[in-house]
Amino acid sequence: MSLFDVLSVSASGMAAQRVRAELLTENLANAETTRTPEGGPYRRKDAVFTTEGQVSPFSAVLQTELTGGVTGVNVAEIVEDTRAPEKRYLPGHPDADANGYVAFPRINPAEDMVDLMGASRGYQANISAMTAIKDMINRSIDLMR
Repeated sequence: MSLFDVLSVSASGMAAQRVRAELLTENLANAETTRTPEGGPYRRKDAVFTTEGQVSPFSAVLQTELTGGVTGVNVAEIVEDTRAPEKRYLPGHPDADANGYVAFPRINPAEDMVDLMGASRGYQANISAMTAIKDMINRSIDLMR
């Protein structure tokens, strides 16, 4: 495995964490949304990660063939929460049903904030790994001079 392959792994991790962070902020922004264009309350979304082979644009084809490849992370799919919405008794609300209950999304803002901090830390860890690899590459170039 070359240092350039490791850069590809970290880049895939950063891209996956970015998607996760975007979904979490969308969930937080729509925590009180009771009406969507599709009808009904907003549905919480979450990213499902999977491993994926990485091909470094910097490494030679022979190097890739000899090492057997490197795996990174990829967003396989985005799933919506299928649970029934949370019902709150608000008879004056415009989206209230005949009994006065309003359907709200099943979103726990505290849980999503903790998940967002985790995504942020995962992103930062990949940046740190890329910085360390960049320093190793620069040091290698200096040693070859």
